[in-house]
Amino acid sequence: MPKFVLAFRGGMPKSPEEGQKMMTDWNAWMDGLGLALVDRGAGFGKSRFLAGPDREQKAGDPLSGYSVVEAGDFDAAVDIARKNPIFAFGGTIEIAEMMQM
Repeated sequence: MPKFVLAFRGGMPKSPEEGQKMMTDWNAWMDGLGLALVDRGAGFGKSRFLAGPDREQKAGDPLSGYSVVEAGDFDAAVDIARKNPIFAFGGTIEIAEMMQM
């Protein structure tokens, strides 16, 4: 079954209370995925975007984390991502199918 990376951008809570709610909602989302969640992933801190070997560029919302899910097809992966709580905090998700190497 194909695997998909869910790359999270932005969506950072603005207060400790929002952060606690986000973590509660996030854990509930992950627990609800069952075996479809292949890798819980990680959150990210500060990032920089390179547009070449010696050129940096601003690139919209920085990456804030990732997870890996297994789904029957791309549409099923999108359906999984649509239920993520990051949208309540203004974040976005980029979904990419992982290639077998």
